[in-house]
Amino acid sequence: MQQESLVEYGSRRVIITITAIFCALLEIVDTTIVNVALNDMRGNMGATLSEISWVITAYAIGNVIIVPMTSWLSQQFGRRNYFAASVIIFTISSFLCGNATAMWELILFRFIQGLGGGALLVTSQTIITESYPPEKRGVAQAIYGLGVIIGPTLGPPLGGYITDNYSWPYIFYINIPIGVIATLLTLQFVRSPKYAEKKAINEIDFLGIILLAVTVGCLQFVLERGQEDDWFSDPTITLLSVMSALGLFFFIWRELTYKNPIVELRVLKNGNLRAGTILSFILGFGLYGSTFIIPLYTQSTLGWTATQSGMLMIPAALTTAFMMPIIGKLLEKGVPQQYLVALGMLLFFAYSFWGYLIITPSDTGADAFFWMLIVRGVGMGLLFIPITTLALSSLKGQQIGQGAAFTGMMRQLGGSFGVALITTFMARQNMVHRSDLVSKLDTNNPDVMNRVNGLAHNFAAKGMDAGTAVRSGYKVLDYSIAKQAAVMSYMDVFLYLGLMFLICIPFVLMVRAKKAAKLDPSAMH
Repeated sequence: MQQESLVEYGSRRVIITITAIFCALLEIVDTTIVNVALNDMRGNMGATLSEISWVITAYAIGNVIIVPMTSWLSQQFGRRNYFAASVIIFTISSFLCGNATAMWELILFRFIQGLGGGALLVTSQTIITESYPPEKRGVAQAIYGLGVIIGPTLGPPLGGYITDNYSWPYIFYINIPIGVIATLLTLQFVRSPKYAEKKAINEIDFLGIILLAVTVGCLQFVLERGQEDDWFSDPTITLLSVMSALGLFFFIWRELTYKNPIVELRVLKNGNLRAGTILSFILGFGLYGSTFIIPLYTQSTLGWTATQSGMLMIPAALTTAFMMPIIGKLLEKGVPQQYLVALGMLLFFAYSFWGYLIITPSDTGADAFFWMLIVRGVGMGLLFIPITTLALSSLKGQQIGQGAAFTGMMRQLGGSFGVALITTFMARQNMVHRSDLVSKLDTNNPDVMNRVNGLAHNFAAKGMDAGTAVRSGYKVLDYSIAKQAAVMSYMDVFLYLGLMFLICIPFVLMVRAKKAAKLDPSAMH
């Protein structure tokens, strides 16, 4: 079948690109914007910390269920219609989230918002990739990357500003005008490819849809809630882990044997896509893991506000934005993607090791982070564009959407694995460091007793009786140990995150990318 070329030119391509970026940005900003408003939501809804964390979990589960199905849904309903419907679902559910009056309402609408949002990310990438000829796909990925890299960084400061100056529902209401504009532009300018006829109702892989939802839904729940519920000592976490593993096994079997699979796994025969999918997982791990760790450290240990923590990340995001067109041009000139990825990983190692060296319990200032985060910004640019270009470079037609779905899902799951593993690792390391520090505090040691007596003397001078002053002295010492143990745990995270990227470099250099097929000029119009 002769495939219709979807390559666009001139102002039409510009409008389609801007529409797709805005939609990708909308989705990703919403992944992180609520993090800083959880405390206000909890007070407003009268919810516990465990209940309010479902606002993040529900969105992530909805997101990761829909992402692998986007290529099939685009084919079934037409890409333009599906994309526009996703923007409408996302916009309406944003309004409903802002208007929610009960906890169950907010969680339900966040799940629906996640279902709408998952499509925005992957379909945006597919639309942008197909709007450019193969030789300009590096530039296309650079443009798309602006939204994906800046989004997680933009969320916390924007959410902090809105929450501090207005109220938490406005973090959802700001989606509405952008959503309306994006819907109108999509209906006017985006075209639907005709790769295959839509399937009749009796040909639809309903079992595949159920198995996919069970597999990724259960996995996402386990990753989001595992640490809080003490992993496999909790029967729910154990049951859902088993369901996810069985679901994955039967899902793979179903998709490889069914005539019309919901997710086309055979596209992973493409070596570039396989390498790109694995690298996308590592990228998600580093991107979301490092975006999660620095605000956590600055707020919990240094006592910064959400806005201050968010603002710290902006120079790095601007650096990445600045790098995007440069890296796009380097790819256009034929610089091998794997060399750029290896350089990005080396810079990410440098950033992590730098973090390991500079953090302290109390006196790490904002200026100490500046150059370290700039290095992260350059590294992220070097990682994101070459990885996505490598993954999609030798795909054609319908395969582009299928490939984008795989890389999008693996980046999202990489982020979930990253946050879950970092949270668990920090909790365990915290206990190790704490017991190690406590074991060094011998009451027979004159230095220790001098410290306690000095603190007790200070409290006594403020009017406390002798017994309370000594107990308060020990409390201050205990607080100091807890803070020191926490900082040592953060140091471990930085160190091991950096080592993970360093170990990956030789494997990246071994990847041999296939060249993209040249587009037939007669197919253009």
